[in-house]
Amino acid sequence: MPKPIISNILLLLYPIKMSVITKSMFISALRIFGILLLFGLVGSFTSCTSKKKLIYFQGSEAVSTSDANKNYTPILRTDDLLSINVMGVDADAVKPFNLPQQYAAQIVGGYMQGAPTPPGYLIDGDGNIDFPVLGKIKLGGLDRTAAAELLKVKLQAYVNNPSVLIRILNYKITVLGEVRNPGTFTIPNERISLPEALGISGDLLITAVRKNVLVIRDVDGKKTETRVDLTSKSLFSSPVYYLHQNDVVYVEPNRAKINSSVVNASNVGIAISVLSLLITMVTLLSR
Repeated sequence: MPKPIISNILLLLYPIKMSVITKSMFISALRIFGILLLFGLVGSFTSCTSKKKLIYFQGSEAVSTSDANKNYTPILRTDDLLSINVMGVDADAVKPFNLPQQYAAQIVGGYMQGAPTPPGYLIDGDGNIDFPVLGKIKLGGLDRTAAAELLKVKLQAYVNNPSVLIRILNYKITVLGEVRNPGTFTIPNERISLPEALGISGDLLITAVRKNVLVIRDVDGKKTETRVDLTSKSLFSSPVYYLHQNDVVYVEPNRAKINSSVVNASNVGIAISVLSLLITMVTLLSR
């Protein structure tokens, strides 16, 4: 590039006397700016994560578990779908109290295939179910044992020494955010802890914030939010250590993940173009 053009570029960028800023000083400034720009690009995609931010259940103190967590049992709530099976010595006596089996049928090659799907009783907004013969019975707010005992007492007028088995058919939790396999999971044993929920969702990604996991819970028709620190043993005494049906767990991304989403391909392209221009100018001015 001819020297008059270089001089014009210098005068446009720095409209002050060349005696104040020499050519070598300007080249040095361009180099420093280019280095800072390069470090900025690299830093936007990387971030140092300390060991303490990644390890679960830290601390040397003994683990204390609250009484609620020691004896946790799910409470029946509105919108729970219950399977209720009544048993007794006389099969004919219990038959009116058991719903018929339903089949999830599929026609394959002209034949019907499918497994029996247990029918259920949906708990309404008032906590009631509509049970055959007995009518409306309030089960909301009871655990399964108490609900079964209540039904047994009411059934004794019709069935000799009845037995009642209750299960929650739609016991499910949802895990969202920085996990390997986010989604909604049905829990057949009706009991799951927060670490277990994260386990079935594939565990947290390296970009997850472990100190601020959010659990959203519906309590009496109102959404409550509880945040827990997975790196602390205090998790074991948290009221959300055991998840309730329909709980939602959200794991937020760390700053590095957020920055990588902000620095999109367009911004990176512009930054690389500017850096290339600076390198070209430094090369030409150094001649």
